[in-house]
Order: sequence, then structure tokens, then C-alpha cells
Amino acid sequence: MNISMYPVALVTGGSRGIGAASAVALAKRGYDVAITYRNKAARANEVAAEIVRQGVRSLPIQCDITLQEARERLFAALSAWSRSLHALVLNASGGLERDLLSADPEYPMRINRDAQISLVEAALPLMPEGSTIVFVTSHWAHLHGQIVDIPVYAPVAASKHAGEQALRARQDELASRGIRLLIVTGDLVEGTITPKLLERAMPGLAAYRRNEVGQLPTAADMGEAIATAASDNTLSSGSTVVVGGALESLPRP
Repeated sequence: MNISMYPVALVTGGSRGIGAASAVALAKRGYDVAITYRNKAARANEVAAEIVRQGVRSLPIQCDITLQEARERLFAALSAWSRSLHALVLNASGGLERDLLSADPEYPMRINRDAQISLVEAALPLMPEGSTIVFVTSHWAHLHGQIVDIPVYAPVAASKHAGEQALRARQDELASRGIRLLIVTGDLVEGTITPKLLERAMPGLAAYRRNEVGQLPTAADMGEAIATAASDNTLSSGSTVVVGGALESLPRP
């Protein structure tokens, strides 16, 4: 086991987009950062190299977070690398993958709710008092049931909302351990895969949002917000950090 003088973060889905930006932003704030990736090892290694260039350690770990055996390997590797975990960023999500949905219609709930709870369960033994869990979501998921759905995104929104609510239901338990839960919700994020997929189903969606709120956030913007939240001890547990357009700008039924 390596002993580090730096705090340690784990970012799920850290090989691209918001996850990669969060991992690098945390590294710039002095965290050793482990990242998970599902199947893009070369890309994960590039992110890990960028983290190391910030003067801290990095550990890329292959993990399909929906699989129990993969989660067990993840935390075995993490425990061998560090004796503690100070920030858990729950960024990895899914539900728009046609191949996975056709094989398993329950896949969105398995990855966006069940896997998130299981990751927290596995992480808790490593998390000392003062640690933080950050759940990354979208405006449409955060406000699911209160706003007009994007039809193709509805299964993702419903399952991510369920994941957020399941985590919020455990706030008292987390608080008893001295662990904060923070929510970071983002608008459509420029340059990431989700708005690209949504644009195919609903051409003009990104232009509509830009017209409503102005400039859309980038993955770097989200990463900075996530890293700032994780390292800002003034934020109370249960706080929601909004990135991009105000929640009030979403159309209601």
C-alpha cells in the first residue's frame, strides 16, 4: 500500500468528458486521483498521464460499474493504492446505449441508481470523517417529474433522479459518519456525448437551450464546478450546485 500526503479522489467514468475534466481539476487542487473506465484503456491512460503532470498520483482502473465482481476488483485495487478515500465523484452513467438497452431494458436503472448505491457502499469503509460524495446529474434528471421530459432521455432522467433520491435518503447515515453528499447538476454540456445523442433525436435542442440561457457549459466548466464543490468545506450536505442555465429556465408541463 502506498501512503500519500495528498487527499485521494475516485472519479467514475473518468476517461472522457466531464469525468476526465473533473479528475484533472481535482489533481490541480492537490488530490491523488483514481479514475474508472469501461473499455477505453488508451484514453484513460492519457487522462492519468495528465493527472500525473499536475504533480500527484493517478490510477486508472477498468470497471463496468454495473457488475458486482468488477466493483470488487475496483475497490481491491483502490485499497491497495491508498488507505483512504476523501472524495467520491459519481460521474459514470448511461442509458442511451441502444445495444445495452435492447439487451436489458432495465439497464438505465441498474447503472444510474443501483450501481451508484453499490459504489457508495463499497467506498464507505475507506472514507474518513470529512469526506465528500458528489453525485453528477443533469437538470432534466434532477427535476424529473417537474419539467417537460426530452422523450429519448426520459429513461435516463428517471433513473438518475431515482439514484439521486436514493442517495439523499441516506444523508442521515452519511452525516453520522461525517460524510457530505453534494449534487452537481448541469445543463446540456458542450462537446460531450449526451447532447450529441440527444441532438440526433431532437435536432435543434442545443440551439433552443442556447437561445434560452445563452452560452452552454463545457465539460471543463462542469469539472471545475465538481472539483470546487468537493473541496469547498463550506457547502453543507445536501447542497445542489447548478452549472449552466438556471433550473427555472426549464419548461414546466
